[in-house]
Amino acid sequence: MSDDHTPFESPFNAIPPVVLILVVAVMAIELTLSAGATGLVGGPGAIGWRLAALQDYAFSPAVLDYVWSGSDRSPDLLMRFVTYAFVHGSFTDALFGAALLLALGKFVGDVFAPVATVAVFVLGTVAGALAFGLFVGGTMPLFGVWPAVYGLIGAFTYILWLRLGAAGQNQVAAFRLIGFLLGLQLVFGLLFGSSPIWIAELAGFAVGFAASTVLAPGGWSALLVRLRQR
Repeated sequence: MSDDHTPFESPFNAIPPVVLILVVAVMAIELTLSAGATGLVGGPGAIGWRLAALQDYAFSPAVLDYVWSGSDRSPDLLMRFVTYAFVHGSFTDALFGAALLLALGKFVGDVFAPVATVAVFVLGTVAGALAFGLFVGGTMPLFGVWPAVYGLIGAFTYILWLRLGAAGQNQVAAFRLIGFLLGLQLVFGLLFGSSPIWIAELAGFAVGFAASTVLAPGGWSALLVRLRQR
């Protein structure tokens, strides 16, 4: 009877490191805020950590107004175009966001270079903030990783679009995921009331898809070749 020992391989080895770093950053911040809210760390003052984090790092249309008018372009204000993605309103929101970030980041990161994967994340985040600032009035805050996740959904859709095209299949099928998510949001909006965050998410998706034409392996030249073959 022979011993057949299969070496243990951590499931995290298959996940691109840049994706793990982003997920760990999201969850580390959320765990700190949640622990403070329950009194596990930080003492009585920690109960207000989440509110303070939202005030210091969330985005709002007023931020874009200040930047656009030139009245305030300090680093503390400009960073909000990205930092809002790492602050959430609840543990559940952060957990679901991190789970999708991990899954979509794994898919995209297996195809894109690490720098390109991070670029999609950042571009989706910034695009979400810009769209939210342009089309949502007042001081309503924008926070959470969802616009960045939708940016990765855009890259995911672009990858499927190319693969379906290469296989001679209907490329419209690549848009099933975003169609399903938008339909789900419509249903929830009708049942429970809509939130304008969908504007930021849709902008994140559009920019993630568009940016992938340049960031994907082969970039713009590969896209032109495929379009000429149609």
